[in-house]
Amino acid sequence: MSLHPLSEADTDCIRDQLREIEIEHRDLDLVIAHMLENPPPDELLIRRLKKRKLGLKDRIILLEQMLTPDIPA
Repeated sequence: MSLHPLSEADTDCIRDQLREIEIEHRDLDLVIAHMLENPPPDELLIRRLKKRKLGLKDRIILLEQMLTPDIPA
């Protein structure tokens, strides 16, 4: 991913961000499920929460890739 290896501080920072985003992603899952189970659901809010959740998932993937060392081909 990057040309230079990450320092230990960089790696720790990325891991911290990753944990926070994973928690928020999991929390959104619970909120969406709760809203769908307790009618009438606010469809606009649910769509917004799902969009936010997808954005978090993209960020999780990016951070995980940053933590994976490059392997020369």
